[in-house]
Amino acid sequence: MDKFMQSAIEEARKGLEEGGIPIGSVLVKNGEIIGRGHNRRVQENDPLAHAEIDCIRNAGRIGRYDDTVLYSTLMPCYLCAGAAVQFGIKRVIVGESGNFEGASVFMKEHGISVTDLNIEECRKMMSNFIKENPEVWNEDIGEQ
Repeated sequence: MDKFMQSAIEEARKGLEEGGIPIGSVLVKNGEIIGRGHNRRVQENDPLAHAEIDCIRNAGRIGRYDDTVLYSTLMPCYLCAGAAVQFGIKRVIVGESGNFEGASVFMKEHGISVTDLNIEECRKMMSNFIKENPEVWNEDIGEQ
């Protein structure tokens, strides 16, 4: 498995260990991780603390993003896809989209290359969480 996706999975595990939603993300530039994050909505009581947003925040101001790759264990939602579009990220690689279709079409329509690796570990981690925490998950995706 790609070392960057493995780092995103490690972030997802951290989120789960903290009592949050197991979604992790890393931002890569020039072959190095410059930002990492995980979903902190539950932990921080912050509806905008999605994994990709946390990751981009942690990368800080880097000027240009068009030469970065955003990795996420789950297909980004419209909030996170919007951030990728806004900052000009050109490539997004995801662990899976079976549990959540997300905004892949939206990203592609805005010139982002989207690759779904369909990783069983990502699917299982997310499906187990959804099964055990449907209320938290539905809130996260705006389906209260």
